[in-house]
Amino acid sequence: MTRDEGRGRVVLVTGGASGIGFATASLLARRGWRVVIGDLDAGRTAGAAAEIGASSIAFDVADEHATEAAMERIEAAHGPVEALFANAGVIQPGSNPEELSMSEFDRVIAVNLRGVYLSCVTAGKRMARRGRGGIVITGSVTASRAAPLHAYAPSKAAAVHMAACLAVEWGRSGVRVNAISPGYVATPPVRAAIERGLRDPQLLRDAAPLGRLVEPEEIGAGVAFLLSDDASAITGINLPVDAGWLAGATMTTYGGMRPAR
Repeated sequence: MTRDEGRGRVVLVTGGASGIGFATASLLARRGWRVVIGDLDAGRTAGAAAEIGASSIAFDVADEHATEAAMERIEAAHGPVEALFANAGVIQPGSNPEELSMSEFDRVIAVNLRGVYLSCVTAGKRMARRGRGGIVITGSVTASRAAPLHAYAPSKAAAVHMAACLAVEWGRSGVRVNAISPGYVATPPVRAAIERGLRDPQLLRDAAPLGRLVEPEEIGAGVAFLLSDDASAITGINLPVDAGWLAGATMTTYGGMRPAR
């Protein structure tokens, strides 16, 4: 039976045309939300939305005026946006800091930090005026551990902290803000890196106590929970969905993960 958590409420999923965003948008649609997928490429965004019976809008989250205009168009067409999954982001290939260009650094920060902030403020100020709303920001386990991702990881650490800052800002106005931090997720970019020999899938599995990658739908389930009324007293947290990767990070110094009993 399909759960009707959304009850026809409008949710905007940024970066929703692929990967974690699309998996989450699909799950939210199945659970009764009226989903609007926002992404950069109009054709791909419309195609993704049509696949799950959602609406679509193309805009650049890093553009202040475009983000404001998009929100106005969404609410004029569909009614108040009661939930936001601020998921739009760009990845960065691993490198040493000497090889990371400032243009690449600026691009990652513009989308992963500025874009998330603009999305949250644009939606959140409207929610606060109405006295109701929920926001989930996509973080990353790299927000909590060192990685050779000298723009991406700091951008995600800032985004996770942003969730706490906004939660205390808007809590008395009935708006909950949380972060969700995926571990290694079997998204198309990760699978492509594995196929090109850039990542060793066995190493990724070995680093997690559950011994596997996370599926995109599992991130979606976490987002759906945080946006649902079941999480009505939860705000300002960071929820790792990582197959235990963060918990197991020190186990290499004790000989590795414990085998199955």
